[in-house]
Amino acid sequence: MTNSTSTNVPVGAEGAPARAGRREWTALGVLMLPLLLVSMDVSVLYFAAPAISADLRPSGTQQLWIFDIYGFVLAGLLMTMGSLGDRIGRRKLLLTGAAAFGAASVLAAYADSPGTLIAARAVLGIGGATLMPSTMALLRTMFTDPAQRAKAIGLWSGVMTGGIALGSVMSGVLVEHFWWGSVFLVNLPAMLMLLVLGPVLLPESRNPEPGRFDWLSVPLSMAAVLPVIYGLKEIPSEGWHPLYVVSVTVGLLFAALFVHRQRTAAAPLVPPALLRGRGFTPALVLTLVSAFGMMGSAVFTTQYLQSVLGRSPLEAALWSLLPSVLIGVAGPVTGQLVARGADRGHVVAAGFALGAAGYALLTFTGTDSLWLVLAAAGVLASGVVMVMSQLTDLALGTAPVERAGTASSLLEAGTEFGGALGMAVLGSIGTAVYRHEMPASAPPGSRETLGGALAIAARLPGRSGGALVTTAREAFTGGMHGVAIAGAVALAPAAVGAALTLRRIHLADVKDVDHVNA
Repeated sequence: MTNSTSTNVPVGAEGAPARAGRREWTALGVLMLPLLLVSMDVSVLYFAAPAISADLRPSGTQQLWIFDIYGFVLAGLLMTMGSLGDRIGRRKLLLTGAAAFGAASVLAAYADSPGTLIAARAVLGIGGATLMPSTMALLRTMFTDPAQRAKAIGLWSGVMTGGIALGSVMSGVLVEHFWWGSVFLVNLPAMLMLLVLGPVLLPESRNPEPGRFDWLSVPLSMAAVLPVIYGLKEIPSEGWHPLYVVSVTVGLLFAALFVHRQRTAAAPLVPPALLRGRGFTPALVLTLVSAFGMMGSAVFTTQYLQSVLGRSPLEAALWSLLPSVLIGVAGPVTGQLVARGADRGHVVAAGFALGAAGYALLTFTGTDSLWLVLAAAGVLASGVVMVMSQLTDLALGTAPVERAGTASSLLEAGTEFGGALGMAVLGSIGTAVYRHEMPASAPPGSRETLGGALAIAARLPGRSGGALVTTAREAFTGGMHGVAIAGAVALAPAAVGAALTLRRIHLADVKDVDHVNA
């Protein structure tokens, strides 16, 4: 394919956007597998952790890094990799990342020390940072017809969201029948398929006039992202310790320096003009809010299934798959609504309203409300997928194709920030309510967390242990009610904001220039 220049999207013979055919839809299927695995890697270690601890014997600090290094590296490099893909080619970056992801999976599977596993997880994070924005940017170039792109992005959003839930289940099944390294080797077939079929099915696309790469922006972006993500992830479990508050503050200071650099550099990593595109900045902010709502609730519903209802980790993970049925339908159905003329702003507002309704359902839960919790989680997740699929489509459709990788990385970074912020803020609210609901006469340690209370109750004699379990579970459920109220309060105004800021935005009215190379 030669360079093509057009208004907004490549056009067919009669001036209409070119429609994707069997090749593009097949390519989408190929992209879905690595996307699924990258999202699964967020949660794939949940059930493998005990086996890893028994085999490698990591220290407490090493165990934390085994879990966290993947997400930290991925979040820190998203903006860099998105911009790099625009410059060297998204397909080239995607295939390079797939090779790195596959090699790191083998290294992780056969790691013989905690240090090796930490290093392998770091390389997996680098690979993940290339795969996530590259797949989204390639959707922008493969599906130029707005209706088809909306449908493809709806499928993309459902797979990404479902992969997080599926990861924990798959790790439990694999660890039960094989050794812990199998949770990493499952990545290899998908990466191999991508490396074989990608050069045949995926078009190459890049910015033909990218300018010089701004190397100074790379460490600035990482210094802005990593301290904030680190602090927000630690606050829910450790509280508002000065170290974590300072970490977030330092990150925000570097974020200000990063923004200044983007405004003054000749060829910035994130061009300010991208943020001025009609609908792009509202989509970015609303994406952060939707991730806030999604991740903030997931922590509590997962603990509820295990620690309040007493389900085993694998049972809890299997039950949590039920809401994924609604998630898989929400994205494509939403795309069809917009394709048939529904106002995008109203659809996104409805998604936020549905998410708020899911939180409202959680306020009615007791200590034995399995089906109500699952229904609430399904409603909430469906609303979030509705929102994210439409915001992703809007942001990518608004951004010039030559900046598709950068636009994708900003959306992913917004999702990471929103998720971490949701866990920090809602986690702190839930913990505060739990501690308030626990009586002052409760044994020391039981007023901190539900897990601590259950461990102490197991050592108490007779009815004392049972009474503590009942009290702690009721206190946790009360904390979840507090989280639900706060989550609904956060999502409800976002519905109004979406209706006001996104109304009457039609991608056919947004003009840009496409540059596609093969």
